[in-house]
Amino acid sequence: MKTKKIIITVLWLLSLAALISSISSCHGGRRGNENRIVFDSIVTIQQIPLLHALDSTLPYADVHVSFTYPVKFRDTTQLTRLQQIFTGTFFGDTELGMLTPEIAVDSYLRNYSERYKSLSNTYYEDKARIEGSMPMWYWYYMNLNNKILFQNDSLLSYAVEYSDYEGGAHGSYRITYTNVDLNRLVTLSEEDLFVPGYYKPLTEKIVRQLMQAYQVSEPDSLLEKGFFTIEDIVPNNNFRLDEEGIHYAYNQYEIAPYAMGVISVTVPYTDLEDILIPEGIVSRNFSKRE
Repeated sequence: MKTKKIIITVLWLLSLAALISSISSCHGGRRGNENRIVFDSIVTIQQIPLLHALDSTLPYADVHVSFTYPVKFRDTTQLTRLQQIFTGTFFGDTELGMLTPEIAVDSYLRNYSERYKSLSNTYYEDKARIEGSMPMWYWYYMNLNNKILFQNDSLLSYAVEYSDYEGGAHGSYRITYTNVDLNRLVTLSEEDLFVPGYYKPLTEKIVRQLMQAYQVSEPDSLLEKGFFTIEDIVPNNNFRLDEEGIHYAYNQYEIAPYAMGVISVTVPYTDLEDILIPEGIVSRNFSKRE
């Protein structure tokens, strides 16, 4: 009887342990699912005619929009807020950010189409001025897309890329980074990462990284590499975060000529330890590297 009682007790304890493990596992699974972001995409490719009829021999705007946005995240309220951030930063318009992704895309393309078609009067004027020749600068294009670059349970970084041609000698390209604190559902700025007084030392660190990248020993030597002035090279809040460090992007004409393209600068976290907020979002998300 004693042996049987011991066996029953052991089996009961094992069952209890399995039940606790199952509950814990399920809770962890639900938490993981709540923190997991599910994305969908809207992809639109259009040829918008400048004139009334679509004719490949006449000017048109070649438009490509590819918008990746969240469709599942925690609860409805938090999903709506995250979608607002994505939509507002994708289009660079807080008013469009208040719309659903589908409606925002339609509204953006409608506004773009109206602006482009409004050029039809000047097209006829330019054509007459050049005696019937085709004014080639009316062939426009516009590409807009975004890419998820880093994601964990509390931080998300992504890029919005925009390129276009709207007449002139050449097109343009720019990249804009956004970092989202998924716990507070707000976008991050430099003030969220660095202690007060960070601006000057961070500027110096960025310049040093550029000096290393362009293999020069003095800041002024960057001017010989094509940069406008050293005073232009300052923190610009256009950054993304990942395990390696903080990555800045300087778009065309921001600190250098068009021909140099987008200038990228990476400052490792190990070089930032003296100005990072202690126990801030960087230290909570990324381990220190030697």
